[in-house]
Amino acid sequence: MARNGGEKAAATRRTRRSRAEARARRELAACYRMFYRRGMDDLIYTHLSVRVPDRRERYLFIGFGQLFDDVTASSLLTVDVEGSNVGSAPGEVNPAGWVVHRTIYDAVPEAESVMHLHTVAGVAVSAQKGGLKPLNQFAITHAGQIAYHDYDGPGLRPAEQKTLVRDLGGRRMMFLRNHGTLTWGRSVAEAYTLMHYLERTCEIQVAAQAGGPLVLPPKSVIERTAKKAQGTGDPEWARIGFEALLRRLDREDPSYRR
Repeated sequence: MARNGGEKAAATRRTRRSRAEARARRELAACYRMFYRRGMDDLIYTHLSVRVPDRRERYLFIGFGQLFDDVTASSLLTVDVEGSNVGSAPGEVNPAGWVVHRTIYDAVPEAESVMHLHTVAGVAVSAQKGGLKPLNQFAITHAGQIAYHDYDGPGLRPAEQKTLVRDLGGRRMMFLRNHGTLTWGRSVAEAYTLMHYLERTCEIQVAAQAGGPLVLPPKSVIERTAKKAQGTGDPEWARIGFEALLRRLDREDPSYRR
């Protein structure tokens, strides 16, 4: 009887893991599609990832050669920490792309999802000496909480991996100078939402700079707002808005679920 009970408990755990992974696959595939719909992809050269729930050394990642709008839940590769495909979906990863994700996952045990983009606005701000300015509520709320890492060529050499981790510190958002943007989150929803607002803020900054002299809030207002943080310390902060986006994608293009 005890053995039978143990087998049932193990089967229940496997079912829960399977359901959790299926959800992670749908959420990550949805992110690829949503960024594509906003024109925020870069051919086949940017990438989003998530840890497989309850399997800390397994990750979901895009196969090299796939466009963002090609990605479906089942097409995502399961890779190990080395970036080797250990799942059933065919394909290989871009090693130069995977190393960025591996570096964050190795350094930040709390990271469940990592996202990296090369958008026009994001790269433009990454190349500005002053970086992101406190021009809107998001930039004000996160003032002092966004990291910067200087460009050191492609491929993220081992020595640069160490400096990237040092530059990141405990922050969840980073500008890779002359390269792009990076976020990590305690969920897919958090990583996506941080990237959404970081990129939107870059778009606002580039547009505002083209329109004349800028108006910035007083330092005291920036500090007070950043200290308050508007609930962004809560891991579920991003969930409500992300789920609204999933509902819209389900109405307009549910093919990502395949």
